[in-house]
Amino acid sequence: MNIHKSAQSNPSIEYPIDYQADKATVIKVIGLGGAGSNAVDRMIQFGIDGVDFLAANTDRQALSENEAPTKLLLGKQFTNGHGAGGDPQIGETAAYESLSDLSESIEDADILFITCGMGGGTGTGAAPVVAELARDLDIITVAVVTMPFNFEGNPSIP
Repeated sequence: MNIHKSAQSNPSIEYPIDYQADKATVIKVIGLGGAGSNAVDRMIQFGIDGVDFLAANTDRQALSENEAPTKLLLGKQFTNGHGAGGDPQIGETAAYESLSDLSESIEDADILFITCGMGGGTGTGAAPVVAELARDLDIITVAVVTMPFNFEGNPSIP
């Protein structure tokens, strides 16, 4: 950081100048689980620009069908790509297993939007893990989550 002394103000006061102000803000959206990945797909189809999209899921097949340019299979060893079966504990464990991949994918973000549903296992379990990771990386984070309709059953919130 450089220091600038303003001639128009008190010359003994130094004002820091942040030369990174010209740096473009990096905005990322990560869709977690089926609902979150579907939301990312819709945003991509809608043509939203200036955003980096990621999809993260424990279900290998669902992930392969997603349009996000960056895809993360969560819990490769733990779930073997077979999903979380609606169990948030499995989603959480899978996210912790994949913490280094998640960190590498979001570490350059200035702002992170997390999107997921609270009716299944992966999104419900992984969202708090990703939010905590983003906080630890000093990333401004917003979560947009959906609750299941009554006819879809009870939410999987632990």
